[in-house]
Amino acid sequence: MMTQDWTEATAPNGVASREDVETALHLTQRPVRFTGWLLAGAELYGLDFQRCAFLRCRGGAADFSSCDLTEARFAGCDFNNARWRGATLSSAVFQDCKLTGAQIVDARTLGLKFERCLLVSALLHGLSFRREVLEQLDFQGADLSEADFREAELVGCDLRGANVTHARFEGADLRGADLGNLRIADAGRFKGAIISKDQAAALVRGLGLKIG
Repeated sequence: MMTQDWTEATAPNGVASREDVETALHLTQRPVRFTGWLLAGAELYGLDFQRCAFLRCRGGAADFSSCDLTEARFAGCDFNNARWRGATLSSAVFQDCKLTGAQIVDARTLGLKFERCLLVSALLHGLSFRREVLEQLDFQGADLSEADFREAELVGCDLRGANVTHARFEGADLRGADLGNLRIADAGRFKGAIISKDQAAALVRGLGLKIG
């Protein structure tokens, strides 16, 4: 991930303020790399982070609403309960991040990628994962209503307890996903998806039937 020409920003002592972040952004014409910054509760609304990188940062409940994070990179960060409402996350990448309870709604997300991330109880209404290969994503309890998983492949992903109301799964490969105790009432939500023989057998057993 860290192959781009960034300017390293020196982290302040303790939790960074909006002023600290703005100062770091304005010191150079190049994208900034924030390594080990503490951004808990930071009000970063509307800032321009295009092509910036965040490495091992902690920013619980930080507010990135309406920020421009085009081609931004996040690696090994903890941004639990952070807000990204209305943000531009086009071609942004999250790797090995904790995003529990994060809110990514009404955002521009073309090309957004998640790799090995915790998205437990995250608000991801309407997000598109179409034709993506999703690996090791924990969506337990997440709001994925109206999300687009068409033709996506889910490998090692956890969808237990996720809200998938009106989500689209046509052509999605769910054989590598944990769907939990799938019931016949839930099966219709995954209409058009590919499931494994074991998943199908579990669904049949949920009906009280035995496979001969």
